[in-house]
Amino acid sequence: MTQLTVVIIGGGIGGLFAANALIAHGFKASVYEQAPALGEVGAGVFLTPNSVRQLQRVGLGDQVERRGARVGTGSHYFRHDGAPIAPVQVTDSAGWNATFGMHRADMVEILAGALPPGVVHTGRRCTGFEQVDEVARVTFDNGAVAEADVVIAADGIHSELRRYAAPPSRPVFHGSVAYRGVLPHRRIPHWPTDRWQMWLGKGKHFLSFPVRSGELINYVGFVPADAEMKESWSAPGDADVLRREFEGWDPRIATLLSQVDKTFRWALYDREPLPTWTRGRLTLLGDAAHPMLPHLGQGANQSIEDGMALATILARVTRADVPAALSAYERLRRERVAAVQRGARENGMRYDSTYADLGVRDAEISAHAAFRRRLYDHDVVPEAQAAAASLG
Repeated sequence: MTQLTVVIIGGGIGGLFAANALIAHGFKASVYEQAPALGEVGAGVFLTPNSVRQLQRVGLGDQVERRGARVGTGSHYFRHDGAPIAPVQVTDSAGWNATFGMHRADMVEILAGALPPGVVHTGRRCTGFEQVDEVARVTFDNGAVAEADVVIAADGIHSELRRYAAPPSRPVFHGSVAYRGVLPHRRIPHWPTDRWQMWLGKGKHFLSFPVRSGELINYVGFVPADAEMKESWSAPGDADVLRREFEGWDPRIATLLSQVDKTFRWALYDREPLPTWTRGRLTLLGDAAHPMLPHLGQGANQSIEDGMALATILARVTRADVPAALSAYERLRRERVAAVQRGARENGMRYDSTYADLGVRDAEISAHAAFRRRLYDHDVVPEAQAAAASLG
């Protein structure tokens, strides 16, 4: 079988993992990132068993364990004043605890570091796409052109390439912003480094979990926004405003926030599920296809599932079969990620206490463990193998 060539637009977690998965399956992959260097603003990402099993498949499980921070059975939901609600589900149905807090920059470094030299190209902003017969072609702002058998758009919620594969759609703003950052554990030495904790109040919630082997504590404060803001991972936030938002909550939160010097602000957007992700030799991956709210912690995890599904299906086809293979990938993934998108919206309502009776909310939080077990049990590879086999 002729070795297929793949161009990936976007050097975030989804694009870099896809490159690892494709190369592991024998493809020649190239990643193009518009930023001058790979990197992420200082904040955490939560990895769960459904993606960790894919990271293990490409040989990165040990690095995740070494550089992440495993969260365990002390993980808990609380009401805003610290009254306990329910434990957090941290294992799959088999009891496998593969839930880790990771610093985003560490995750990017792990994924990029596993790629051969010359795979990642920075400072390349994609400006256009075309395809003729069996060739897909991407153009960049510096006049460069890249050709491949397959082009993967992993370039985020504001994807430049989405318009070539999907009808127009607008991001949906959900009226909230997240203040995010990390604190050295030495500044809050009594804060636990082995658990995920969330406090739920009216219209707001506060999350913390450890990253970087417990050396840092990641925090996120979700609060209402006064006006729609441009989606950003790194807009500066006001630490004093953040502290005021959580005045009168569990004193543990005030203790943590007293140590915050600077924070970043992130407006919460997603999109309605797209009717199509694929056109010919172009397909979408991760937030370019299915941006989701963070209330299930699944954005990075679902993009990793996407990358492994795509590599598994493409490994079983010829160049002529690529369009059919990309359509099979879309069919395989679209229903699952749409369910996760909906679940994230529903969980956000629980977290922000939009209930007349908080007892009902608390019961739903407890019952939600079953949904998480199903989510974490999922292994995309057997399904992808079956999808490829169906292509004949």
